Amino acid sequence: MKRTVLLVEDEEAIRELVADYFLQAAWEVAEAENGEEAVELFSTRPVDLVILDLMMPRVDGWKVCRSLRASSAVPIIILTAKSEEEDKLLGFELGADDYVTKPFSPKVLVARAESLMKRVEQTVGQEGYVFRFGSTIIDARKHTVETGGQLLEVSYKEYDVLLYLLKNKNYPVSRENLLNQVWGVDYFGDPRVVDTHIKNLRKKLGDDARYIRTVFRVGYKFEGGR
Repeated sequence: MKRTVLLVEDEEAIRELVADYFLQAAWEVAEAENGEEAVELFSTRPVDLVILDLMMPRVDGWKVCRSLRASSAVPIIILTAKSEEEDKLLGFELGADDYVTKPFSPKVLVARAESLMKRVEQTVGQEGYVFRFGSTIIDARKHTVETGGQLLEVSYKEYDVLLYLLKNKNYPVSRENLLNQVWGVDYFGDPRVVDTHIKNLRKKLGDDARYIRTVFRVGYKFEGGR
């Protein structure tokens, strides 16, 4: 499935050039021309990677990086015209995963982005029992759901619904399928029980509820994250 990159760059020419390269590499691209817009956009849609320019008007990249890291483990690549070691160290201290100095090759930037995502995905795959999205961590071994450092009180059925959607990430899952997998094929109750559990999960997950999408006339889909 396609990954989504949030490209935050105030210079339109650079932003459009980089966006074209990512689109050619089969990524989906969300664009923001300033830090304020980036934070708002990040809060409204799932994003797999953020490419963040440091020197921007209104809200600079440092503040954006700090804001994103306060609520998410999303991979971040910083773009900057500065090459001083102190700036790189500060970027890593704020939680950036990589650092690219201008001028740069868009083709190389895409390659570095894909390399970073492979490392992230391999780490998740090796853990096996740990799932992360936004500020939420699900530990299948401990059977726990944690959001923003707070342990959530979820029922077993709510937990199973969320885990099943996660394991089928980016694929629509019908209500009937969820009923069969979570409640069992012998369940003959009201199928709207699925909708009730989804509603409860969304309320408990807060901002991270954005990853659970409703698929009209089908059911639900967990979209994005890592």
